Amino acid sequence: MIRSSYITESAKGEECQVRIPGACNGNPETTVLAHVGKNRERGIKCDDTFAVFACSSCHDEIDRRMRLYPNEQVTTVNFESVERTQRQIFEKRLLHAD
Repeated sequence: MIRSSYITESAKGEECQVRIPGACNGNPETTVLAHVGKNRERGIKCDDTFAVFACSSCHDEIDRRMRLYPNEQVTTVNFESVERTQRQIFEKRLLHAD
């Protein structure tokens, strides 16, 4: 299991990278690292490398506490969000390629 407190903490104050229309609150004060990988269940999280910077409202949609959109659409948004989040994590030098 890949865990990084540096990545988790780096989400604080960041712009939401999920940006679900009609759900996103756009408030960076609520941004957390939200896990989006398929190998997750209640209480079991995937690796921190399969996570996105998400506002509290988008996080609720990802975790299906809100259901404004069908699962397939949220999955597509998650994929795009991972790419944007990973770019930010690389720019912060929390992950690097050798």
